[in-house]
Amino acid sequence: MRKLSYVSRVARVIFVSLFLWCSSLLAQGSAGTNASVESRFLIDLPTAGITPEGVVAIDVEFFQESGFLTGVSIGVLDRLMFGISYGGTQVVGGGDPEWNDLPGFQFKARLTQESAGFPAIALGIDTQGKEPYLEDPGRYTIKSMGAYIVGSKNYDLFGYLAIHAGLNYSFERVDGDKDINAFASAEKTLGPFLSILGEYNLSSNDNSGESLGKGRGYLNVGARVSFGFGVSLSLAFKDLLHNGQGETPGNRVIQLEFVNAP
Repeated sequence: MRKLSYVSRVARVIFVSLFLWCSSLLAQGSAGTNASVESRFLIDLPTAGITPEGVVAIDVEFFQESGFLTGVSIGVLDRLMFGISYGGTQVVGGGDPEWNDLPGFQFKARLTQESAGFPAIALGIDTQGKEPYLEDPGRYTIKSMGAYIVGSKNYDLFGYLAIHAGLNYSFERVDGDKDINAFASAEKTLGPFLSILGEYNLSSNDNSGESLGKGRGYLNVGARVSFGFGVSLSLAFKDLLHNGQGETPGNRVIQLEFVNAP
């Protein structure tokens, strides 16, 4: 019995050591304390993070109504990235897919680098809205960012805590609501390869006239895990305040990210 107990203890030590060693190798995406790249966005909202020069990022999102959205971002300079995205609904199943009218385009430039007392600040344009595209009135369920400015600051707090906040002016104005909008988000690392995400979109540009919002804003939460080789997976629950037109809050989305980080 003593021999078996000794072997068991040795096996446990070996297992834990291997687990910790593998964890340090696996966390090479955008989640956790061992992340090798910055978060360019959390769930729907942008951060000041950019794709580094020469690095390509591929993003895939699955959402309601068998929706599918994919995009490619390329870092062309150390502080400059471009991207393009396209998708639609009813992509999976027996019906005919309903593709978006136009692809989305992204541009982001880092204006300032983060320092001890100052956040990183980025200026960007993003014409890609979220969730299904609505032919009538001719907009995405969640309006695209349009032109935006966002700041990001990281803090050392039992791992890392990142705070992001910004302003945007959407180009989707067919509903007559042309207000400037504000948003904020946060991500907290839990170990080497896991991050918890939370974001709030005030949606002040979607709460009057013929808008879809009810004036509560969009609250989204989720988690992102890195699997190694630049691959990350996110699961998010959106519109927890039931601001949209759906009958059930907590719309679920799955996001995949691949970054060819060095």
